[in-house]
Amino acid sequence: MSRQPQQTSMEAIEKVALELFEARGFRETSADDIAAAAGISRRTFFRYFESKNNILFGGFEALLRDLEEWFSSVPDDRPMFDAIEDAVLRFNRMNSDGPVAHRARMKLIRRTPALRANAALRHAEWQAVVARFAARRMAAPPESLGPQLAAHVSGGASNAAYEEWLRDESSDLAELVHRAFRMAQMLPELEVPANTVA
Repeated sequence: MSRQPQQTSMEAIEKVALELFEARGFRETSADDIAAAAGISRRTFFRYFESKNNILFGGFEALLRDLEEWFSSVPDDRPMFDAIEDAVLRFNRMNSDGPVAHRARMKLIRRTPALRANAALRHAEWQAVVARFAARRMAAPPESLGPQLAAHVSGGASNAAYEEWLRDESSDLAELVHRAFRMAQMLPELEVPANTVA
């Protein structure tokens, strides 16, 4: 049996893993399976990832650092939610494989219980970065109600946009994120009066 070509970057191993997860299922694919398909040893695999649950979140800490740095460069006169909306798209930028692979990754994360739990922890870290940005804008502590609410509303708008994008494959993620943030800021105006509801 011929040995697979060696895949030794985090991105290359993630790509191999995603292909296996799609073909076999997440639970049915082991770390050993991924290592073999990537042409690397089990030990090398675990140098890149603590577990297979962490594969689809590779580089997350670096992305958070980049996001925090980007927020620090946002001009003071730019509306807060406009900046956060832009940050959502920057943070969730498409990988080099394009929107098809990004959609497959997000579907897997959102439909797999073990990955959803992992994603919830990462989402909390992302919200903490957003809360710190909002806190500077509001001149309030990050843990106070205003910054926390801004972070949670932003997270909710982002999640709603992603769910719609995954549901409707003809939709555009950037357009949905934009719409979700606009709608979040005008929710009271979207309510239909009771007497007009059939």
